[in-house]
Amino acid sequence: QVVLVESGGGLVQAGDSLRVTCEARGRTLSMYAMGWFRQAPGKEREFVAGVSWSGRSTYYEDSVKGRFTISRDNAKNTVYLQMNSLKPEDTAVYYCAAHKDTGTWYPDVALGYHYWGQGTQVTVSS
Repeated sequence: QVVLVESGGGLVQAGDSLRVTCEARGRTLSMYAMGWFRQAPGKEREFVAGVSWSGRSTYYEDSVKGRFTISRDNAKNTVYLQMNSLKPEDTAVYYCAAHKDTGTWYPDVALGYHYWGQGTQVTVSS
């Protein structure tokens, strides 16, 4: 079983950049497709970005396209979410999630992920 540990969240101002990191412990990261989700207070958890096992394919929610970049380093067992031009509406707890290589992977479907991290808070002030 893999354990996912997020880090890198914090308080920033609108327009700033931030990189959040997800480290996979206990299993090789290359076994999983990975996703980032976020949840703001009073709202449903929503898809942010996904990356395939090799890293060759990436997927983004429309509101973050062109601002956020998901990447992975399988040798370091780490997935990154680089967030640029942050907006107050990006404020949320950010979670990374792992999908085992079983069945079809739909990057934006939270139910399809088998493991979740504990989340890291990102707060963007205006």
